[in-house]
Amino acid sequence: MSKKILSFGEIMVRLKSPGHERLGQSALLEMTFGGGEANVAVSLAGFGHHAVYVTALPGNEIADACLAELRRFAVDVSEIRRDKGRMGVYYVETGSNQRPSKVIYDRDNSSIARSGPGDFDWARLLSGADWFHVTGITPAISASCAAAALEAVQTANRLDVPVSIDLNFRAKLWNWGKKAHEVMPELVKLADVLVGNEEDCQKTLGIEAAGDVSSGELDEAAYADLTERVLAAYPNVRLVAITLRESISADHNNWSACLRDEQGFFRSSRYEIRHIVDRVGGGDSFCAGLIHGLVSGQDNRRALEFATAASCLKHTIPGDFNRVSASEVEKLLQGDASGRVQR
Repeated sequence: MSKKILSFGEIMVRLKSPGHERLGQSALLEMTFGGGEANVAVSLAGFGHHAVYVTALPGNEIADACLAELRRFAVDVSEIRRDKGRMGVYYVETGSNQRPSKVIYDRDNSSIARSGPGDFDWARLLSGADWFHVTGITPAISASCAAAALEAVQTANRLDVPVSIDLNFRAKLWNWGKKAHEVMPELVKLADVLVGNEEDCQKTLGIEAAGDVSSGELDEAAYADLTERVLAAYPNVRLVAITLRESISADHNNWSACLRDEQGFFRSSRYEIRHIVDRVGGGDSFCAGLIHGLVSGQDNRRALEFATAASCLKHTIPGDFNRVSASEVEKLLQGDASGRVQR
């Protein structure tokens, strides 16, 4: 059954060097669009939900093209404000083997960064909604954007709309005066579902695990301890999911996830991804898969498996958006991982 799901954040122009070239190596850059919460909206629309994306964009032709692209994926863009400012830009260089991928941001003074409390009628926007999603990127953009995100989450709480937060720590963005650990806990206190990677809980919430979760080695006991500490510190959170990436090289990763809820701790299936096409947006596709599973009535363990499989498939697709259907994810869950041509 289709659900109404809102997400709030920044969508940017994405400029990528061709193939595996370095930035500046070629005279060409490939232009698409992307951003955490927009990526989630695209995935959820692809899974058949009424995905409403909320942001602010300037009144120019580049923003018009962005709206047209979102509409092409059936995302509801009717609540996007047109305002002063600019579209943020980010540059991507795809790594290979021992050379890592690189992201460079150019997003100061964007339209959404200028937005603040009162600019969005959250009571109206969230009326009748089944879910609200935001990431730690949105409050990192500016002080006013952080206040707008808090206003949204507070309104969702008043209206009994479940809230998911992807902690998404971005060190390069927290430069407006406060640090992530000074801002994010206030939002997390109002969340129902948390998602992060191996360092997000430590960097944004200041919660240290008994083991080392930043070494690149997967110590399941350390993640079990970390998630237990998060739930103890934030009793409002009913579920915390951690994505687990084992990076052998830029092209070769092992991918899985774990989850803790009131029933305990468990880990998903593990996928070996030998030839990564594009890992940007992998965490967003995981969030969308998890939300889809939860709003569709799947139990938490099944929702985790769906999310992990959806994100595995994203690694095969260029660009930020995960262009897969729920049925394609289900095929992978059922063991169809051969990649054979479908005729």
